[in-house]
Amino acid sequence: MIDQLYRKAVLTVSGQKPIETLVRSRGWGVAQRFVAGEDAQSALRAVKELEKDGILGNLDLLGEFVTSPDTANEFAGRVLSLLDDAHAARLKPYVSVKLSSVGQGMTVEGEDLGLANARRIVARAKGYGGFVCLDMEDHPRVDQTLAQFRTLVGEFGNAHVGTVLQSYLYRTEGDWASLQDLEPNLRIVKGAYLEPETVAMPDKADVDAAYRRLVYAQMKAGSYVNVATHDEGLIADVEHFALAHGISRDAFEFQMLYGVRRDLQKDLAARGYRVRAYIPYGRDWYPYFSRRIAERPANVMFVLRGMFKG
Repeated sequence: MIDQLYRKAVLTVSGQKPIETLVRSRGWGVAQRFVAGEDAQSALRAVKELEKDGILGNLDLLGEFVTSPDTANEFAGRVLSLLDDAHAARLKPYVSVKLSSVGQGMTVEGEDLGLANARRIVARAKGYGGFVCLDMEDHPRVDQTLAQFRTLVGEFGNAHVGTVLQSYLYRTEGDWASLQDLEPNLRIVKGAYLEPETVAMPDKADVDAAYRRLVYAQMKAGSYVNVATHDEGLIADVEHFALAHGISRDAFEFQMLYGVRRDLQKDLAARGYRVRAYIPYGRDWYPYFSRRIAERPANVMFVLRGMFKG
């Protein structure tokens, strides 16, 4: 409950325009801990730097809730260019895409624009042997995102497109069960959006318990699972579960955020686990940055020291 109250307080404050203006004007130097840069080349350099430590990359061009078909198409074009740039840099493209940023909910010529643009993106990634993860957003978008994920798996296969499930939503275990005919590639997260208690669990212990159930169920089902957490207790539990059930290390990977627990990322990679860092970049960094700050009180102090030192 305390965690939920803290997250709510931070996200409420960060949503106020004067606070956003202040952080945007003075906070970019601090935000660079969590955001690889403002352009694709900065993000690709971050991928290559991480690969020196045996850590893979998951690239995410930041941008949410576009307001017109033109801006949605422009954003999709930038993601397509990112895939081209990654391929040219001899990297196998692995990207995350928020469907809201490419037009989800906008109808053009009788089809949802988010699905149409996602189709273009997944097709390009598949051509390069790459992968696209459809990020999950706040709860009103879950149904449409899962439906579009199902469509894209049907067209391109589960080796080139996956999605995300959030353990703090009460509905998620049912959503997991509904996807099993797809043998889906799933990224399991706790959830970082500010959600009402009617749809999301307020207690951390309940969220963690649901997280374990989802990861274990995905492992037992034999489908690939991306274990996205920095919680060392959960990571240890997953390691023990995999060992006890004879689950190959090729059947899952640990995913963490760029700039968070780099020591843990390096340690897991050194011990032979597949580790992937979620690498966001782009000028629209403030909403993402706000969610990172809302995750831990220590992050607030880090930001304040960075913004006001000297």
